[in-house]
Amino acid sequence: MLKKMVMMAVLAASVVCGSLALTSGEAMAAVTCPTGSIHAGSQVTNIAECNVPKDQQDKGLMEYVQTGLNVVISIVGLVAVVVIILGGITFVTSQGDAPKITKAKNTILYGIVGLVIAILSFAIVNFVLSSVFSGGKSTGSGSDSGKTEGMMLSL
Repeated sequence: MLKKMVMMAVLAASVVCGSLALTSGEAMAAVTCPTGSIHAGSQVTNIAECNVPKDQQDKGLMEYVQTGLNVVISIVGLVAVVVIILGGITFVTSQGDAPKITKAKNTILYGIVGLVIAILSFAIVNFVLSSVFSGGKSTGSGSDSGKTEGMMLSL
């Protein structure tokens, strides 16, 4: 038991000391981008930066969340359209049978309700995320200085 504790302490100390040794040194040497890359001949800290445009910004967490929610809502909308189509097929093939017609009408109704909910949720999610997480930044350019940035769904 004592031997395991000593080994764990040595392992932990070596990991901590190793990571400190890697981070406490001088900054990494600059790398010159090779010919043919976007920033050919310029000095960067990492060779991977040679082909990344300077104006490209990393996406924030909220942009990934917004993209994910938009994909999910789009899938829900697609499922609603498929339900409407299946309801239409059921309606056409019901051959005048009252219970089948009622079932088909209800299926179409539920599909339309699902589609409306998907469209409204898309609009609400994008409005809330763009309003809350844009911070209400104004553009500050001339006569547009009072306008705020954000994405709105126009129907």
